[in-house]
Amino acid sequence: MKSKVLLGLSGGVDSAVAAALLRQEGAEVIGLFLHNGSTCADADLAAARAVSRDIGIEFCVADISAALRERVELPFAEEYLRGRTPNPCVMCNPAVKFAALCAEADRIGADTVATGHYAQLKEHPCGLWLLWDDGSPRDQSYMLARLGAEVLARCRFPLGGLSKEDVREIARKQGISVAERPDSMEICFIPDNDYAAFVERALGVPPEGDFVDKEGNVLGHHRGIHRYTVGQRKGLGIALGYPAYVSRIDAAQNRVVLAPAGGEYRQEIVLRDCLWHAPLPAAFDAQVKVRHTKRPAAARVTPETGDCARVTFADPVRAPAPGQAAAVLQDGFVVGCGYIGDAEA
Repeated sequence: MKSKVLLGLSGGVDSAVAAALLRQEGAEVIGLFLHNGSTCADADLAAARAVSRDIGIEFCVADISAALRERVELPFAEEYLRGRTPNPCVMCNPAVKFAALCAEADRIGADTVATGHYAQLKEHPCGLWLLWDDGSPRDQSYMLARLGAEVLARCRFPLGGLSKEDVREIARKQGISVAERPDSMEICFIPDNDYAAFVERALGVPPEGDFVDKEGNVLGHHRGIHRYTVGQRKGLGIALGYPAYVSRIDAAQNRVVLAPAGGEYRQEIVLRDCLWHAPLPAAFDAQVKVRHTKRPAAARVTPETGDCARVTFADPVRAPAPGQAAAVLQDGFVVGCGYIGDAEA
């Protein structure tokens, strides 16, 4: 009997090839397009329909616009007004995307769900865990690090271990219509990539305030804390006679703290809302990835009361921004993930 797989079909080449590979394995594949309600998604919807015809799979659409707005878009905007820098994809995957996939899979009786993420799963004594692929520049385990054990147990990631060129070549050979379609580099609900304008539309225009140094001396005026992130240098609109970086954002005082080069580094951070995949020792050594584009850094991780943990890096890391996810890696596995807490003064 064929296994039934529900695949998140986005209209891009990655999910298209994932569908083709699953079909080659003999699975019954149903493509599900998750529509976010924007007009920009209509082109992706048309591409996804074309892919379903190319490969010869059943196709359906689900409207996730309400869930996306409630669980990702508004929290994303609110985090910026708290002086934090959220990652919407890390937020969306467990709260919206995989929740919708699993709910639809339950409805139609699909055995597993799949996506076009570049990720791999491997059995661990504590369950099915995500691998961190150090050798792959496409590895997306960081984006999936907030998925819980029950969801991971249902997942398939057919592109794990492949390169982007591998994927495009498969698409060309199989005559898939989106083989050369460019990747989308924007957040799905901010197609123009203007985060500040999105926050202003969602919650109103935040007030302007002061740039200050570490001692609180006023250096100039900023245009609203939602326009800045820890580690930022360009676009500050202030000249101090030396390169200045955002060291901290003080939302309570509506201040952006600037520092000379080096002031954006941190030796220690606190993680909140941690998700762990196994019982933990009092402290353990790990690699911690503080941003999708950052290399993991060696650290000592100490779980604390509640769902928090303290991370002490072997060497200071640049610009761990409050609100960003931090993936905790050990022995090639993703062992947990938390959100970087607000920096101390």
